[in-house]
Amino acid sequence: MKPLLAGGILTLLLASPLSAADLTATIDDGTEIARIEIAEGQDWCVLWRHSVQGFDVEDCYRNMDGRMVLMRSHQPDFAAGLGHIPGRGRQVSDGDGGYWIEDIDEPVPGNAYVLRPGSMAVDHRLAAGGTVVSLSETAAHRRVRIALE
Repeated sequence: MKPLLAGGILTLLLASPLSAADLTATIDDGTEIARIEIAEGQDWCVLWRHSVQGFDVEDCYRNMDGRMVLMRSHQPDFAAGLGHIPGRGRQVSDGDGGYWIEDIDEPVPGNAYVLRPGSMAVDHRLAAGGTVVSLSETAAHRRVRIALE
């Protein structure tokens, strides 16, 4: 808070309150299969098991002023389809044989994207705070719109 004295009246200028948004997952017929409140500055991840190697991969996002921003990605191996793209973040060791791609800081156009979750063998999931929602359990092989609203 910063006091401002104008015309003999003391006014307090307050910073705007931190805004929360909802992370939603909606299948193509309009059915909502997940809704998780995401506070300003809070991270969440999309997790899945790599279909060839079987380890978990994760892409992590943040609510930045109401925008969905891809912040980092964890990849335990350079398996098929995975890897760091030079100029897009920086690769650092995870200390366990895998790596994080940090500082991606890439806004997602329109605050949403479409994902087609795999079977339960792949198990695409949303994870935020202590909440984990399996998209594969409800919508395997269907178009799912993931959005920050």
